[in-house]
Amino acid sequence: MSEVRFYLSLIPQALVASMLSPDDFGLYYATGKQAHTHGEAIFFEVDPDWRSDDFPFDISVEKCVPGPDGQPKESVYMGIYRVLSRVPVSALGSLYLVTPDGVVLELNKMQYTESEEKELHLYQEFCPITPMVASRLNPRQFCDFITDQSQPIHVPRIVFSELRLNGLSSDPKRGDAHDLPYHNLQHLRDCLSQIDSSHKETKLVAKQATEGVLYRMVKGGFYVGDHAEFAYYPYPSIDELETRCRSWWRSAQIASRPWI
Repeated sequence: MSEVRFYLSLIPQALVASMLSPDDFGLYYATGKQAHTHGEAIFFEVDPDWRSDDFPFDISVEKCVPGPDGQPKESVYMGIYRVLSRVPVSALGSLYLVTPDGVVLELNKMQYTESEEKELHLYQEFCPITPMVASRLNPRQFCDFITDQSQPIHVPRIVFSELRLNGLSSDPKRGDAHDLPYHNLQHLRDCLSQIDSSHKETKLVAKQATEGVLYRMVKGGFYVGDHAEFAYYPYPSIDELETRCRSWWRSAQIASRPWI
């Protein structure tokens, strides 16, 4: 019998038990089956030995069995509400990025080192909220800020990525915007300029990225954390994407469209 795996999906938020490998689960989750939603997917594989009374792990044993035709069980939902806040960062394994046509890229955790360079940032939040946010804070500082319980607006845990700003990161008013696909560039410049000329830590750019995940603009990588734990999943360089990850990269570029 195939082993049962646990996946923490971010789009949509859910804890799912499955008999599928990460590649097969990503294909199933992104391309759909019957009523399943089509589209990009991002999910963590959860430590198979991790357990919590918050989730009905017993049903994974009961329901994750092959069908009459011998095919593995694709998914058994174990939670769909406030899942990220109830799965500790230490229980999260690899992060998987899936294009709309089901091609999967695995990212592994690595040690995070803060950059000493002072620059502005653009973050795309994935879970549990989905805004686009401009900030003067580096990724670790941003995570601490958005999960700070002393703030009137905060979340218990956050997953986000950083996006490229090119010349706007140092000069939001006149910086080079070459190759930036964001269609409302003046609005983005205005948001960054407000941060640059004030003591504001963050500025909302968009309530959500309506066109999904713009994989080709990711800078640095993906981050998950709270005040106690923080994990970094570095994104491949362009050279790596064009060689080692060519199939995924081509699929990701085809799906990319301008937004913000």
